[in-house]
Amino acid sequence: MRPICYCSVLLLLLLIPSVCQSGNILVFPVDGSHWINMEILLGVLHSRGHSITVARSSNSWYVKGNSSYCSTITVPVRRSFYQDFITEIIFDIIQFERGALPLTSFLRATVGMFSTFIEIHRAVGEFVSALLDDADLMRTLKESKFDLVLTDPCWGHGVIMAKYFNLPLVYNVRWVISEEAHFAIAPSPLSYAPITGSGSTDRMTFFQRVKNMILFFIIQIHDFAVNRDVYQPLCNKYLGPDCDFEQIKVDADIWLMRTNFMFDYPRPTMPNVVYMGGFHCKPPEPLPEHLEEFVQSSGEHGVIIMSLGAFVSQLPEDLANEIAATFAKLPQKVIWSYRGKRPDTLGNNTLMVDWMPQKDLLGDPKIKLFVAHGGKNGIIEAICHAVPVVGLPMFFDQYDNLLRLQERGAAKILTLATVSKDDNFLKALQEVLNEPSYRMNMQRLSRLHKDQPMKPMDTAVFWIEFVMRHKGAAHLKAQSYKMPWYIYHSVDVVLFLTAAVLLMLLAPVLFLRCLCKTLCKPKVKRD
Repeated sequence: MRPICYCSVLLLLLLIPSVCQSGNILVFPVDGSHWINMEILLGVLHSRGHSITVARSSNSWYVKGNSSYCSTITVPVRRSFYQDFITEIIFDIIQFERGALPLTSFLRATVGMFSTFIEIHRAVGEFVSALLDDADLMRTLKESKFDLVLTDPCWGHGVIMAKYFNLPLVYNVRWVISEEAHFAIAPSPLSYAPITGSGSTDRMTFFQRVKNMILFFIIQIHDFAVNRDVYQPLCNKYLGPDCDFEQIKVDADIWLMRTNFMFDYPRPTMPNVVYMGGFHCKPPEPLPEHLEEFVQSSGEHGVIIMSLGAFVSQLPEDLANEIAATFAKLPQKVIWSYRGKRPDTLGNNTLMVDWMPQKDLLGDPKIKLFVAHGGKNGIIEAICHAVPVVGLPMFFDQYDNLLRLQERGAAKILTLATVSKDDNFLKALQEVLNEPSYRMNMQRLSRLHKDQPMKPMDTAVFWIEFVMRHKGAAHLKAQSYKMPWYIYHSVDVVLFLTAAVLLMLLAPVLFLRCLCKTLCKPKVKRD
């Protein structure tokens, strides 16, 4: 009986730690492509025994109400995220870049875009109010005794809810409202830290630095408007008038950054910033039979794949025809993810699909080139699998993402305005296909990406569990989070020292002046 008893005790000891380490995580995701990142992370957390609860709106675009690895809380709301709005903006951008949209119309659309972004955040604010005003739901959440809030701070809902429940907060982050996350938390010298949208590298000319500073202030004004009109009123109502949203939004315990310095330019950072760029990359899985057959039929020439992301459902008809005609001139086979009208010029070497397993294709040795819009997920996957890129950026951070690859010799960028001119698209494809340096440079980036002490996903999971084990990570937070701007930049100290120096310089002058007046004063004769 004793050996059986020992085995039972040993088995119990092995099981207890895994039970004790499991946590209860409340998640406030951002809809759209941001959810793709979050979903991958949640799947791994679930596999490690953690309980996941996702709060979503009733008309969520990407976040579904049923899942095998998490429970969902659906909050009934009137408005939500913006598929039609994004599609309309992209079409206007494409038309403007190609000269088909007048400047006045584009400016009007741009102004409307900023106001619509504020409306999106107002819809997020309505989600927060609907959640906090639901007494039964709030009682259920409080009784669940969560250990942690995990959120993407591109929207402010998770920040407010973490503060309301007084829970440790972890960010899955690249953007905080509309600014790149480093600018919200770390020293960010504008002389070599380019603002997203500037189209600059970390080596800027004088006028590029001027542009960089102007864009910085535009983004600050935009964020100030969103915070003042949307999130600060919510803080005042639910957290108290002394709660400053500007302060609590940078008070997360751990910032899991969806980037790394293989991709981004070197810059200052902070102790509670953890880099997990490429955490979503996985080994390729076998392709569906029809795709595998098509890829293998390419012979020695290989395959080109093209995808412009989830937001771009179609292109102007003449542009799609131009791209299809260019592909038809190549010896390579082409797989093109496109949901628009089938181009009339589509060649026999091109397979058009509504959706393709991008990561699995990029991992196939037959893939020679990736024609991409420059989304962060796709760019990192291309780096992981060492596939060079021809970029067709359209909006937001896409040009800046591709620029980082082009600067490292692993990509070539074309604007939509130049695709149809002088066979530029064909020349770019042939250059990247035939010049070995592009693939060699991408292979070097891939080696750098993979040469890490821990896999990015393991790093992310470790720090999430670290925060749960220690009920936060206050020892990693700099006091700068709590400082007003004039103290952070030592404006008060500079003014004090300036006043002290001026006083030291003026005091002797004033003393000598008074002394001279006293000595040189004429004597008055007394009667």
